[in-house]
Amino acid sequence: MKLPDYKEARSRDKRKYNRLTFKIDNNIEKKYNGKKYFIKTYGCQMNEHDSENISAIFEAMGFESVSDYHDADLVLLNTCSIRENAHNKAFGMLGRLKHLKSQKKDLLIGICGCMAQEVKVVDEILNDYKFVNFVFGTHNIYQIPEIVDKAITSSKQQIEVFSREGDLVEGLPVVRTNSYKAYVNIIYGCDKFCTYCIVPYTRGRERSRKKEDIIEEVKTLVKDGYKEVTLLGQNVNAYGKDLYDDYNMGDLLEDIAKLDIPRIRFMTSHPWDFTDKMIETIGKYPNIMPSVHLPVQSGSNKILKLMGRRYTRESYLDLFHKIKNTVPNVSISTDIIVGFPLEEEEDFQETLSLAEECKFDNAFTFIFSEREGTPACKLKDNTSLKEKEDRLYRLNDVVNKYFLENNKKLEGKTLKVLVEGVSEKKDMYFGYSETNKLINFTSDRDIYCGDIVDVEITSAKTWSLDGKCK
Repeated sequence: MKLPDYKEARSRDKRKYNRLTFKIDNNIEKKYNGKKYFIKTYGCQMNEHDSENISAIFEAMGFESVSDYHDADLVLLNTCSIRENAHNKAFGMLGRLKHLKSQKKDLLIGICGCMAQEVKVVDEILNDYKFVNFVFGTHNIYQIPEIVDKAITSSKQQIEVFSREGDLVEGLPVVRTNSYKAYVNIIYGCDKFCTYCIVPYTRGRERSRKKEDIIEEVKTLVKDGYKEVTLLGQNVNAYGKDLYDDYNMGDLLEDIAKLDIPRIRFMTSHPWDFTDKMIETIGKYPNIMPSVHLPVQSGSNKILKLMGRRYTRESYLDLFHKIKNTVPNVSISTDIIVGFPLEEEEDFQETLSLAEECKFDNAFTFIFSEREGTPACKLKDNTSLKEKEDRLYRLNDVVNKYFLENNKKLEGKTLKVLVEGVSEKKDMYFGYSETNKLINFTSDRDIYCGDIVDVEITSAKTWSLDGKCK
């Protein structure tokens, strides 16, 4: 049994990691033919892609995927720890699984992902959720075959959570949930340690994959007919800093752009590492989508300093306008937290004024969520929940105004849309534009998922556009 330890997780020494290749033990491969599995995924795109890898490992063991957890022999919750709401959802699901296990005694229940890296969560599972059979963290997905096999053959609860990241494992199998859009990990972990964020503890230090491995993966996706790749990392802008002296995210974007895949996206960016080379490359290559997610979190220098964000309001705005002035037709989205400890009305007004200046195309807005073990927990929270909710409402009023204003400018224009399926609206398709706008549209001809089509925008709403395929 190996339990998480925050002190160990925080360590950032100069230790090296090895590049290993995944291989499943012959004694476990296809051992569980006929058994069924179900994965419930919470959180970000990194978790979604982790679940694609986990699914492939389960299937290498012989498990078959089912869409209803009631039909499964093994249920895995791939969890998120970024906010309290994600915790509550996962533990609510555990309650339902406990009831199901009272009816299916042999049901195997597991937890993985970022919550599995939290000391409090694992202690709670040990003490109050003894029906959970196994737990593993974000650093040892490659050990799933051994962990699950031991959980099945042993009556003991298996908890194997590495507090510090180990070697970088290549060759993990993948069952992609989409045949035309794919996620590609380029860097793991984060070294920023924003005072409110648990991610550096749950995902470890920044470790970049070798450029050759990434490029080869994208080449394979191009060969297989994929139309879009999204390069993933907790902080993609830091790519290469741990591996190379003269090769960074801007260089990687340029190399991938030359592979002739129609669409390239990336997330998430930290403003501190967004280089001029990146901006120039995004503006230079038309297959790098002009859509940038650039979290600001607050418009107040006082709050940014308390958050440990390592930039100022002024430097953020300089970067914002540099991107706007360099990348044609770029859309910029952001994250904003209200009600951070010690935030006064004056600080919130600075956030509002920044939102007024930037006129973001999209914004994910949140009330501050305390995460145990982070420095922000030690700050005095001087704002009532009612006031935090009021600030969130006022912020949403501002950002929503500009969502609609920006969308209205697209009426009458023709946009290229990657078709993703049939809309909930009758007789309409849906897909996303190059700037990541959701578009519902009609078509007089047959089109298919994965097609990139021209759509004339007929009307704009706050969060979507309507149109007609040309």
